[in-house]
Amino acid sequence: MKILFSLLLVITSLNASTAEPDWALESTAPWQARDSQAEWVFKDQLWIGGGWFQSFQDPPRDVWSSPNGREWKLINNNAPWLHSDLAMSLTFQDRLWIMGGWYKGRLPGHSASNQVWTSTDGTAWNQATPNAAWSPRLASGLVEHRGRMWLLGGIEDYYFGTDASLKNDVWSSADGKEWKLETPHAAWSSRAYHQSVVLNGKIYVLGGGNYVPSYHSKNDVWSSADGVSWTCETASAPWAPRLWFSAAVYRGRIWVLGGWSKEKDNHGDVWHSTDGKNWQRLETKTCWKSRHEHSALVFQDKLWILGGHARPLSSEVWSLSLPPDWKP
Repeated sequence: MKILFSLLLVITSLNASTAEPDWALESTAPWQARDSQAEWVFKDQLWIGGGWFQSFQDPPRDVWSSPNGREWKLINNNAPWLHSDLAMSLTFQDRLWIMGGWYKGRLPGHSASNQVWTSTDGTAWNQATPNAAWSPRLASGLVEHRGRMWLLGGIEDYYFGTDASLKNDVWSSADGKEWKLETPHAAWSSRAYHQSVVLNGKIYVLGGGNYVPSYHSKNDVWSSADGVSWTCETASAPWAPRLWFSAAVYRGRIWVLGGWSKEKDNHGDVWHSTDGKNWQRLETKTCWKSRHEHSALVFQDKLWILGGHARPLSSEVWSLSLPPDWKP
């Protein structure tokens, strides 16, 4: 009997160690389906805020949190920040931060923002500055690096701007109030709807481009240790050029997930890299429907996908857990 039990343990262990990673649908959340929302991991919970419902409606200003991706709580139904469509967000110094963004879609009075807001609980929000030193914009990269927040590129006018309103400047701040211009023109071309992450002491800028009136998309990858001097890791990654995708760092790798391009519409692929230069595609039995402007977060040693525009808008919450000994 003991021998049989030991064999069962070995078989179970082997099955667990050789299990292929797969996506799991955790829930269809109670928040209204949306894309372009702010996203955070904060106080051991998943958080989202604001986003986009449609272009002829004010963007939402609600804030939700979840301890597990399945049970969600409405924290604030009417946050004071207005520009919640394609705003930039991160967790920094044990606070939630949201900045920039777009307001009113295609409605009269639409505008971009350079306001910076912060909160310790998602309920009460304080304005770190009503006018940051960088110009009003949306769809920038935003990361934490060397104890500072770094804002990279973006666009000053969503629906009506030309390529002239695209930016490739880099700013940093230790408090959200005072911002330092690190470089007015980085080596990567002006862009929006890109992604930025930090891995192994370097900031990475990935893909992006412009939507209207002159569409163009990229799949280049750049890195920098100081935000000033940039290295092109690849001019053309194996994932197709795209806008409105998501990216995260999970298990020592950069992950690129989904997105949109004029040539294909929505993407549903998943790619990973340890250096931004060499990429591999992750194939799974189950995956979320192709989408863009979804949230990607790392929480409880899982990679998470929340919401996004999957035609129609989605409020799904998906997770991917890699086995401890997983190797691509």
